Amino acid sequence: MKRLHGNIGGLKSSQTRRLEMLYRRRVPPDQVITFELAREISSLSYEGRRQVGLLIDRSGRIVSVIVGDHQKIVIPDLSEYRAAPGRLRGLRCLHTHLDDEPPTKDDLTDLALLRLDLMGVVTAVGETELPRVYLTHILPGAPAETPWQLLPPLAANALNINCLDLIRALEDELAQMRSLHRAARGKERALLVSVTSAPGRMARDSLAELKELAASSDIEAVDAILQHRKQVDARFLMGRGKVEELTLTALNRGATMIVFDQDLNPSQIRAITDQVDIKVIDRTMLILDIFAQRAHSREGKLQVELAQLKYLLPRLIVKNTAMSRLTGGIGGRGPGETKLEINRRRVRDRIAQLEKALVLVRRQRKQQRARRSKKRLPIISIVGYTNAGKSTLLNTLTKSRELVENKLFATLDPSSRRLRFPRDIEVIITDTVGFIKDLPQDLVVAFRATLEELENADLLLHVIDISNPRYLEQIHSVEDILNDLRLEKLAVIRVLNKQDLVDPELVRTLSARLDGIPVSADTAGTLMPLIERMQKHFLPALENRSIAGGRKPEGDT
Repeated sequence: MKRLHGNIGGLKSSQTRRLEMLYRRRVPPDQVITFELAREISSLSYEGRRQVGLLIDRSGRIVSVIVGDHQKIVIPDLSEYRAAPGRLRGLRCLHTHLDDEPPTKDDLTDLALLRLDLMGVVTAVGETELPRVYLTHILPGAPAETPWQLLPPLAANALNINCLDLIRALEDELAQMRSLHRAARGKERALLVSVTSAPGRMARDSLAELKELAASSDIEAVDAILQHRKQVDARFLMGRGKVEELTLTALNRGATMIVFDQDLNPSQIRAITDQVDIKVIDRTMLILDIFAQRAHSREGKLQVELAQLKYLLPRLIVKNTAMSRLTGGIGGRGPGETKLEINRRRVRDRIAQLEKALVLVRRQRKQQRARRSKKRLPIISIVGYTNAGKSTLLNTLTKSRELVENKLFATLDPSSRRLRFPRDIEVIITDTVGFIKDLPQDLVVAFRATLEELENADLLLHVIDISNPRYLEQIHSVEDILNDLRLEKLAVIRVLNKQDLVDPELVRTLSARLDGIPVSADTAGTLMPLIERMQKHFLPALENRSIAGGRKPEGDT
């Protein structure tokens, strides 16, 4: 005999047996509930003064008998009954109310959150009265605040509706809405969420950047929600009620995932995914996914996989079906289809292998730098916020064809080119991975081999997108990362890119205030002041080498 769920303490043995016998009942598939079964649970509820509920599958089999208190029932774990996209869960819930009242807000929320086929309320009455049944179902296309429809109450002996036809019609509408909402093939639809105590403008800017990150990962943002809180909720980040509201919004907008702008710790991910039936990722996982898409070299792939596994390792502590949703599609590229069931020891072994492989990469880079130093070629490294125009500048300066896209982190793998100045000075110029606010620490550690290129640079070109309204924050983010890498003493030239998109008077003001050189990185004619500034930086060293070698410096008469 299957066990009863919920509040069974204090029941008489006869009541317990009657409840257990409910598992032997069968409901015709096209009926919501039989008259006899409705009378039985109504009678049990009336005698015990507590709610009684049934979960019935589409074949008419009772899969769970639930006992609550006088106010509510608690639906047990339904993880084995997964709801496919555009489909309902395949279960309907019928439970009693001690008063003659329709479904409560909690009932309606459970209907929407759990994607139940139907939610029904049977009134608990004595032997002389006939119970009434209130039915409600999800209503595709309804507002997010009320995504359901309540049917007129029915007498228990007049439940002559074909519930299977109703459920199939609802699923057809849900599938049609999903096809209408569906973005380009292969894309996911995301609800972007930020929960913060930061000032309004900073919070909005951060959420705008999250939208850009989503676009870089080929995710369509269907909506963005910003919540200000004096104190972030330790468990749900934004409060349980708001999480339920998010789920309703995601259901109504056809979203396939929720992306948080803040990093979620393992316990928060577990708590939120226990409430939300779609994929949940945070800012770090989104950035890791972008890196996984952009990495093409063996070195880049190794570094991304290492960062992803280090991120996932603490989240493998507790078995939770929600975590399996983190590892497929968005957030699952790089190390392959990593399943939650992977043993932590195997993950640690793989991390150790990757770290050894990256040690070899660092040695190879060290050898390459040694060969460059023998040739005594100065090194210029291009740094800056992601999508500031670093690759475009490299292409225009060296007439090369590195990938350029108007996306965050379009270029991940570093590239180096030779550049010859007019006064016959030859240098190596290197494009590096773009920086971003709150760059995940695991990425900084993993990309140590790449960022070590900066340590040997003789000059840094800090490319700044002055057309971006957040350029000051971006400057501070880049400089903070350079300070963390202990590179603050290197010579830096600020390159104020995209001057053609800014008012000329403002360009002159920013040039003076930031001590930078305005350019349009895609227009070679605007780069001569920058080239002269770089050449001027290296002339003293060139003259010293020429004098030491007994030769007159080139260009002198």
